[in-house]
Amino acid sequence: QVQLVESGGGLVQAGGSLRLSCAASGRTFSTYAMAWFRQAPGKEREFAAAISWTGAPYYADSVKGRFTISRDNAKNTVYLQMNSLKPEDTAVYYCAAGRARWDDRTRIDAYGAWGQGTQVTVSS
Repeated sequence: QVQLVESGGGLVQAGGSLRLSCAASGRTFSTYAMAWFRQAPGKEREFAAAISWTGAPYYADSVKGRFTISRDNAKNTVYLQMNSLKPEDTAVYYCAAGRARWDDRTRIDAYGAWGQGTQVTVSS
């Protein structure tokens, strides 16, 4: 089972940028679909972005055009570049890995491995 560790969260002003990283252990990283979910206080965890094992990205409408997901299989790392941040982007961001069908890429239960989360706070 792959293990995931996120980094790169922090406090940023509205309109600013952050890049999150998720480092994965194991030799099978390239065979996993990877995703970023987020959970704001008092709200359910929601899908933000995913990338297939072939590198195809997919985004939630709320982040499309502002966030970019990418992966570096040589470094066993997936990234989330977040630009034009808004206060409503404030949340704990979680990295996830899974091998379910790509059609299920937005479902929490499509991912079997999760990181511990990293806090992103956007001030207005």
